[in-house]
Amino acid sequence: MALQQITMPQLGESVTEGTISKWLVSPGDKVNKYDPLAEVMTDKVNAEVPSSFSGTIKELIANEGNTLAVGEVILTIETEGGQQEAFAGEQAKSEEPSEKKDVKVPSEAAGLGASSAPSPAKERGKGRYSPAVLKLSQEHGIDLSLVSGSGAEGRITRKDLQKIIESGNIPQAAPAPQVSEEPKAAATEQAARQAAPSPSPSPAVQASAGDIEIPVTGIRKAIAANMLRSKHEAPHAWTMVEVDATNLVEYRNSLKGEFKKKEGFNLTFFAFFVKAVAQALKEFPEINSMWAGDKIIQKKDINISIAVATDDALFVPVIKQADEKTIKGIAREITDLAGKVRTGKLRSEDMQGGTFTVNNTGSFGSVQSMGIINYPQAAILQVESIVKRPVVMDNGMIAVRDMVNLCLSLDHRVLDGLVCGRFLKRIKEIVENISKESTSIY
Repeated sequence: MALQQITMPQLGESVTEGTISKWLVSPGDKVNKYDPLAEVMTDKVNAEVPSSFSGTIKELIANEGNTLAVGEVILTIETEGGQQEAFAGEQAKSEEPSEKKDVKVPSEAAGLGASSAPSPAKERGKGRYSPAVLKLSQEHGIDLSLVSGSGAEGRITRKDLQKIIESGNIPQAAPAPQVSEEPKAAATEQAARQAAPSPSPSPAVQASAGDIEIPVTGIRKAIAANMLRSKHEAPHAWTMVEVDATNLVEYRNSLKGEFKKKEGFNLTFFAFFVKAVAQALKEFPEINSMWAGDKIIQKKDINISIAVATDDALFVPVIKQADEKTIKGIAREITDLAGKVRTGKLRSEDMQGGTFTVNNTGSFGSVQSMGIINYPQAAILQVESIVKRPVVMDNGMIAVRDMVNLCLSLDHRVLDGLVCGRFLKRIKEIVENISKESTSIY
C-alpha cells in the first residue's frame, strides 16, 4: 500500500485559498480516480475536488468550514501497488509546485524546544511552513518551534494550530537569540510577499448587548483581499456619461413577450449593453488591456466578465468572445451563468479569462456609482438604472426620456481620460441608435 495526498487545487485565476464547505467522503471509504471528494468554496467559484487516485480514504486533514491555502493537504488516501516507504519520494514530487510558498526557517530557530531525537524526516518538515500556517501562528502568538506537526515529515498544518487554539494552551514565543532575529524577520517578510494580500487589521471593536456577531466566511475574506489588492495596486479614476435609452426601451419592450415565448428566457436590457460594450472594445482595443509591471498586455479576445450577486457573495463569470455573439446569444449566456451562480453549479472555467467587466448596478435601482476594478483588468463599467427624466431636446423642447448613466472606473496606469472618453462616447452612440430598423437581436 502507498499513502498519497490530495491538496487544495487552484480553482481560478488569482485564487489563493479555498474553504471546505462539505466533505463527500469519510475515512475508510473506497473511491475511484476522479470521484468527488469535497465541495470547495472560493471567492470565485464553488466546485467539487476530484480524487487523483483510486484507493481508500485514510484521513481528512481539514474540517468542514476550514480555509486552506492552495497546495495545502486536505486528505490522505491509501492506494494499491506500492510500498509505504515509497511515499516520501512521491511526496517530494507532488509538493514541488507548492515549495515556492514554503518558508525556510534557520536551523537555530527550528531547533528551539525540539523534542528529543526527532527523525530526519521530521526535521525536514519542521522548518517549512505554509503562508496560511505562518499567518495563523502570528495572529495567535504561537511559537511554531514548540509545535509538533502531524503532517507528512512532521510538517505543521492548519489543523494542528486550530487544535492548539481551541485548547487554549498556546505555546508563547520565547525571546529569540539576537542572531536569529534577522533571518526570522526575512522569512516572515518573504511569507508576507508570497501570501495573498489581506485587509489590514481593523481597530478592536467590542460587541455590546444585543449586537449580532457574524463570522467572516472564507469567501468574504477572499473578496475583501481582492478588493483591497485592486484599490492598493491600481490608481483608480472614473468618468460618466448619460445616455438616452428611449429607443432601446421601446425596441426591447416590443420584443420581450414574443422573445420569451419563443426562446424560453428573458431578453434583458443588460444584454443590449453588453453587446454595445463588446462592439466598442473591438474599436478601442486599448481598453481591453492589463497592467503587467514593465509592459501593458492588450488582450486579443474580448471576454466580458459580468457581476452576479448572491445573498452573501459576488461572482464574476465570463462571456467568452462576446464580440462574436448576437444579442440573443449574450442574453442566453447571461441567463445560464446567473443560474449557475445561484444554484452553486458555476465551474472554475466559467470564471477564467475575463478581460473587461460590466456590472448591472441598475438592477437594484442605483443611478450613479464607482466600481472597483476587477483585478488585473484595466476597467469596469457600471450600467445604472434606466429612469424617466425631463430632458431638453435639440429643438429646445422638454420631453420625458428614458435615461441611463454609464460609469467607467479605470486603471490610470493603463488608460488615460482621452481614450476612455472616446470609448464611452462610442457606447453612447451605439445604445442611442438601437432601433427596429438598425438592430437585429439574432
